[in-house]
Amino acid sequence: MSTKQTEKRPNLLSQLYRGETNFQFIANRKRFYLASGIVIAALVVVMIFKGFVLGIDFAGGVQYAVPAADTSASLEDVENAAEEAGAEVGTGQVAGSGDGRSYIIRVGELEGDQSTAVRDAMAEAAGIGADSISVSEVSATWGAAVSKQALIALIVFLVLVSAFIWIRYERRMAIASLGALAHDIVITVGIYSLVGFEITPSTIVGLLTILGYSIYDTVVVFDKVQENTAQLLKSRNQTFAEAVNDAVNQTLMRSINTSIIGVLPVAALLFVGVGALGVGTLKDLALVLFVGMIVGAYSSIFLAAPWVVDLAERSAAFQRHNKKVATARAAGEKPEKPARKNADGDEDDDRLELAKTDDIPLELLEEPVKSGSSARSGPSRSPQNRPSGAKKRKRR
Repeated sequence: MSTKQTEKRPNLLSQLYRGETNFQFIANRKRFYLASGIVIAALVVVMIFKGFVLGIDFAGGVQYAVPAADTSASLEDVENAAEEAGAEVGTGQVAGSGDGRSYIIRVGELEGDQSTAVRDAMAEAAGIGADSISVSEVSATWGAAVSKQALIALIVFLVLVSAFIWIRYERRMAIASLGALAHDIVITVGIYSLVGFEITPSTIVGLLTILGYSIYDTVVVFDKVQENTAQLLKSRNQTFAEAVNDAVNQTLMRSINTSIIGVLPVAALLFVGVGALGVGTLKDLALVLFVGMIVGAYSSIFLAAPWVVDLAERSAAFQRHNKKVATARAAGEKPEKPARKNADGDEDDDRLELAKTDDIPLELLEEPVKSGSSARSGPSRSPQNRPSGAKKRKRR
């Protein structure tokens, strides 16, 4: 008695876990380029016309912390009192909750007497003593110094990352990673301009942090790309684009897991800490981390790897290889790995040109010795080469 067995096709989660998906990231890369281009263009327009809300550390000015736990005055009432006293209110927000709840009012630079007058006016509007309001002053010179140091930190980060990827992988991968990081910076900063959050030193720290997450995701994909394409020119099985697409699919689950693990606690910080508990001092850091981690994961999968393909296909070696793959498929040839040198030496010419143009050591493009093979030379022990004195034993 026999039963008919049907093979069950793995579901999507199983395919993701095993790296067996076949999403066409590379074939559809122009769509992703267009989507990113539209988003970036829109955010650039927002940044030009709306600008940014600079914190007191960058713009300079005076910050007042008004206790709001025991007052019935609203944030707007306190801001109006400051403006009537001659201050130009930049931003105002509610920080903390319960007994620690307070209004954080930031105004432009004031002279000594004006600062005291503004504090007294806000205290009167809130119905509290003037001594309970804390005052912090930052000059514009200090803000310029903070901005300069933040810019230097960003440049040093980009230089070190580019140098590492160039040395560890290839020049084209370093260029693609820089493009992905620039994409992440523009979108993250543009969203800050769109929502009107204040840019503080915490924002800069968060920006450098999300760039680190982004480059980590990108390096994971690049490592698999290098593995899949190391012996590509010695076969006619795949084009460079197909090998890179396989690499992205094989690392897709790892990228998703990394992003989810990073985004979940940041989302709790943003939506619970800032939204529900009203901890306003955390939102500058939480927003940049939340947006940056998501955008960084997107750019490593949908932009960085496709850019590597675009740069590689400009090489004559890969162009010839792609033509050979197309010719072999049109002729219906069975894909097989060719010998190290063919009759016309094309494969060796391709590897030599790739080593020259892409700064790849030729040794990395050599065919590895198969395990179990022997390099010993000498006459074989075939029956014809046996010593003449050798005789077969008689069977009794």
